[in-house]
Amino acid sequence: MRISIAGVVQGVGFRPFVYRLAKDLHLGGFVCNSPRGVEIEIEGPEDRLDEFLRCVRRDCPPHAVVEQVRVTPLVSAGESEFVVMSSTNTGDRCAPVLPDIATCPDCLSELFDEHNRRYHYPFINCTHCGPRYSIIRSLPYDRANTTMREFTMCERCRAEYDDPADRRFHAQPNACPDCGPHLELWDAKGRVLGICDDALLMACRALDDGWIVALKGLGGFQLLVDARNDDAVARLRRHKVRPLKPFALMYPDLESVRRDCRVSETERAVLDSPQAPIVLLRRITDSTMAGAVAPKNPNLGVMLPYTPLHHLLMAQLGFAVVATSGNLSDEPICTDEDEARDRLGGIADMFLVHNRPIARPLDDSVVRVMGKRELVMRSARGYAPRSIVLKHVLPSGLATGAHMKSSIAVCTGNRVLLSQHVGDLSTARTLDTYREARKSLSAIYALQPEYAVCDLHPDYQSTREAEKLRLPITKVQHHYAHVLSGMADNSLEPPVLGVAWDGTGLGDDGTIWGGEFLQVHDENYTRVAHFRTFHLPGGDRAMVEPRRAALGMLYDVFSAHAFGMDDLAPIRAFGDRDKTVIREMLAKGINVPVTSSAGRIFDAVASLLNLVQRCHFEGQAAMAVEFAAETVTSHEAYPFGIRGDRPPYIIDWEPALHELLRDIRGSISTGLMAARFHNMLAQTVKAVGKLIGEKRIVLTGGCFQNALLTEATVQALEKSDFEVFVHHHVPPNDGGIALGQIMAIARTIKEH
Repeated sequence: MRISIAGVVQGVGFRPFVYRLAKDLHLGGFVCNSPRGVEIEIEGPEDRLDEFLRCVRRDCPPHAVVEQVRVTPLVSAGESEFVVMSSTNTGDRCAPVLPDIATCPDCLSELFDEHNRRYHYPFINCTHCGPRYSIIRSLPYDRANTTMREFTMCERCRAEYDDPADRRFHAQPNACPDCGPHLELWDAKGRVLGICDDALLMACRALDDGWIVALKGLGGFQLLVDARNDDAVARLRRHKVRPLKPFALMYPDLESVRRDCRVSETERAVLDSPQAPIVLLRRITDSTMAGAVAPKNPNLGVMLPYTPLHHLLMAQLGFAVVATSGNLSDEPICTDEDEARDRLGGIADMFLVHNRPIARPLDDSVVRVMGKRELVMRSARGYAPRSIVLKHVLPSGLATGAHMKSSIAVCTGNRVLLSQHVGDLSTARTLDTYREARKSLSAIYALQPEYAVCDLHPDYQSTREAEKLRLPITKVQHHYAHVLSGMADNSLEPPVLGVAWDGTGLGDDGTIWGGEFLQVHDENYTRVAHFRTFHLPGGDRAMVEPRRAALGMLYDVFSAHAFGMDDLAPIRAFGDRDKTVIREMLAKGINVPVTSSAGRIFDAVASLLNLVQRCHFEGQAAMAVEFAAETVTSHEAYPFGIRGDRPPYIIDWEPALHELLRDIRGSISTGLMAARFHNMLAQTVKAVGKLIGEKRIVLTGGCFQNALLTEATVQALEKSDFEVFVHHHVPPNDGGIALGQIMAIARTIKEH
């Protein structure tokens, strides 16, 4: 029989598994990789073939995912031996590429074994771990199609690679100190200070002395500095131009993490998983971290070593380091050592580099545990590319995603591949990286797209990129794409009620949406409810100045009298001249777009509570409101109204605003006010759900990265017998938009 297997079956030791299974059952034939997955031809007694098929489905390697097995009967060829054949390049390319995998226990044991030939070798790997997506250039996944093709295996590595009994059998990145990549330490001018072990030890001494070291990691450069050293961390902030946004940390081991943070069993499992992401953890009061690591933030972003190089470095140091992306703020991470020296020369004192090329930049992924389940907030190393199987085959296509937290998605056959996080398309360098990500993912699958999908907003750079492709274009409303990505993440079919709350997105009516309730049905959707709109003085400036959102809400309720409310923080935050200008703008309707955005409502509350008036990074204001609410336990909620006798219903926040102002003037604690606000939002979802009568509800959009809001909403809905779905593997923020765009096409195009 011929057996065609689709799924995550390349780069996970699947062919060695098949080989050993066939040998154990005394079957003849061959196995090989193909652009579609794994192809097997096998022959023998019928009962043994049946057992072979059962084992293939049941006992595959731990990182493999068998999605589809197709069996075709063949006439026996008289084969008695079973072999691993060279890969075939024929057929459509649709096999999913495996993300990079953290160092496995077997390799880790060898790494610290003085008697092993790979002792302290920072590029040790096997079929169960190591680089995958960061090194692959095209399918099938063979060494010649990776950045390891530049390194010819020595005799001992080749013997391992060719031995079916060895766990490095067909491990494509296989290497050792004699034939593989090596380390060098450079100064800021690129002069070599040390190589191999000496380079590592010198870098450790530099970190211990408070220097900033740029390390070339798996998917790009990281900037490292002693996380206990306030002066060193503050210097990194100045040089990186990142005044307040929290830095990620790498700890030597779980025990050291627990000295600074509370770690649940679910969080421990995610930290120690093959994906090894940054996990947001609650810090304890007497944390040893420098105050500059995460100012005014009760959480720390923590990861454990995930490459052999990181394990060696952290074992030598014995203390936590800041491990932040190797870039300036708002730019993509560097992947090439010469580029890093040019771009990071004004930040780093030394560069710990290696000569294994990186095929594409990959940031560290970010995960937050909510309700005892992981939620991926940034999908990159370890998670990308994300593969989603469709119900039917579609024409090849490309989705260009959103402007913020951008990613792209490609459709090939019955599969959607969602790329890694790229970033905000506001700088030339990030746009170049975005274009390279699109070309790179397309090249892996030899994609010839027949159409493009993009956002409805004409000014998004991602929309402009789609328009340059000279393909038929479909534009998908931003929040509809959010809901569809949440549905895809949970394998849901309509009908559902999607609650899409974020900062901004162009609506079908030309206004700024962001507090949306969309009922998804058949092949489209209906906007069944939204928050009451209000004006944003200054338009885009309001996105970084919460005081403007607050003033817009106050003006829409109190008109010009709002400018006289000097007892309120947002009014005091403006000078007389600014207030005069804004009053004129609002009175004349100049540059004061209206919005229903839940994100801007969060901003307004942050300003009214005098938590944040100007933001230094996206989400700062909403985070401040969440952190304030966590300081109290209260089920009290501010009141709200629902206007209208048919959809779209208007959720009126004015009653909540009046109560909030009374509490502010009554010296109620900030934490209690923030908690009442969160509870009010949760109650609005339950109220709309009851009004619409849809029992399945999807929570999506950047606002649902807020653990307090998400958990309060889920609890309120489940108590009323709603079935609630949240994101897990696909980010709820704009990182999931590209997937939603493809899913919109899938709902309208019949099987290809």
